[in-house]
Amino acid sequence: MNRVPPPRPSWLIWLRRIAIGIAGGTVLIIGIAMIVLPGPAFIMIPAGLAILGLEFAWARYWLRKTRARARLMTRARARARRKT
Repeated sequence: MNRVPPPRPSWLIWLRRIAIGIAGGTVLIIGIAMIVLPGPAFIMIPAGLAILGLEFAWARYWLRKTRARARLMTRARARARRKT
């Protein structure tokens, strides 16, 4: 038997979107602040983008760009280590 769940009320959808926006935005802002402050900015920024990516397409786009850039930097670092 395949049951279809009842539709969610629109206020609940907006409440979820707002909560994800606040939580993800907070983590992202803390990560950006950690660029100049002591802390693991390279962990916090992608974490904030991942949280925001649950609801927002622009955050998924920037998370993909961040991951691709991190891969390039990792490969370049490995090549530099091999040459020395």
